[in-house]
Amino acid sequence: MAGDKVRLASIGVGWWGGMLVDSVNRSGAAEVVSCFARNEDSRKAFAEKFGCRQAASLDELLADPEVEGVLIATPHSTHPDMICEAASAGKHVFIEKPLTLTVAEGKRSYEATQKASVTLQVGHNRRKQGGNRRVKEMIDKGELGMLHQLEANLSLPMGQNPKPGWRNDPKEVPTGGLTGLGVHMIDNLQYLAGPVKQVCAFSKKILGAGNLDDALTIILEFESGPLGYFSCSLVLPKICMTAAFGTEANAWADEEGAKLYFQKKDQQAREELPVEAGDALAEQMTEFARCVREGATPETGGPEGIEIVAVQEAIIESAASGKAVEVSNYR
Repeated sequence: MAGDKVRLASIGVGWWGGMLVDSVNRSGAAEVVSCFARNEDSRKAFAEKFGCRQAASLDELLADPEVEGVLIATPHSTHPDMICEAASAGKHVFIEKPLTLTVAEGKRSYEATQKASVTLQVGHNRRKQGGNRRVKEMIDKGELGMLHQLEANLSLPMGQNPKPGWRNDPKEVPTGGLTGLGVHMIDNLQYLAGPVKQVCAFSKKILGAGNLDDALTIILEFESGPLGYFSCSLVLPKICMTAAFGTEANAWADEEGAKLYFQKKDQQAREELPVEAGDALAEQMTEFARCVREGATPETGGPEGIEIVAVQEAIIESAASGKAVEVSNYR
């Protein structure tokens, strides 16, 4: 019902902040009524574009009694304090991935939301894409046999002509495309195979157009047994693929989950199966609104976000040291 939409405010009015508002509008379950960013001109333009009011300060936004929850799309290092401030004001929190840059910050953030009895949902949306949901279903039904190996790749050419700002700052975006792209693949692979036991990562500048490493490849061992690997490049044409390989069959979710391929062990080539891609971004906003209204637990909440940050920290250490790193060192 239109009158029962969850009322949200956007903190961070950049490119992705706008994408989140668009997804809120597509969901029909919520509406963005206010926004805040430190830059007054950006704030004003965002408010005019999306038809919401603008708060002159973060304190003003968090004191707004109409605002039930916030969408945070700000630099990674700002996430912990933003989450804690919003929670202390009694606001539910949707935080864009990654939750934080360290597990310690992640735990502090989650504890603040638990203490305040508000929702914390992390924006790991890609597991909700139709192809990935079907691959998970195949694994759960035993259609792939013993899960033996996993593969993923999320790459975008954003680093060929990098723009100035925090997204080109190694302190905010360590190990190349890891925090911007790779964490999606960590979540997808853990969704399919469970927790990661250890990682070995390679990160380097090859094209070297910006301040960040532009190539990253990670080998993973999962606690459940399989091995896996994923890559993310900041200079390649777009790739978004997650695959699971088993003793009976292989399955690939490709093109943002819009394509699904399947190959049994007696087939020499894969075949395409029908699949509905869905709208993962809108679906996660519908889920957030339900959590706010009904007290439901989000699929990717604090514990899931923290687990991904543990893998993220292990990858950063491995890329720097050249050694395999146990994820348990960071949990």
